Amino acid sequence: MTTVSARKDIIIHVATVMIEELKLEDVTPETFNPDIDLVDEIGIDSMDLATVALVLQDEYGMRFDEDDYPKLTTIRLIAEYIEKELK
Repeated sequence: MTTVSARKDIIIHVATVMIEELKLEDVTPETFNPDIDLVDEIGIDSMDLATVALVLQDEYGMRFDEDDYPKLTTIRLIAEYIEKELK
């Protein structure tokens, strides 16, 4: 079972990777709303998401199923997916 602290750590890490890889400005990992829609509200496209997914896969030693990409629309959903895959 994942603790709230561990979940928050994953959310912060996913936000950090997203900010670094996509060169997002005016946001920090701590201020990045984990529930904001990455596609509709930030404008991230499928190539951006694939880039972030590749980095996270390497760092966490897990795989994102490409069929699941359309469901991964927020940082929180990405973090929950990672938690599930690590179990």
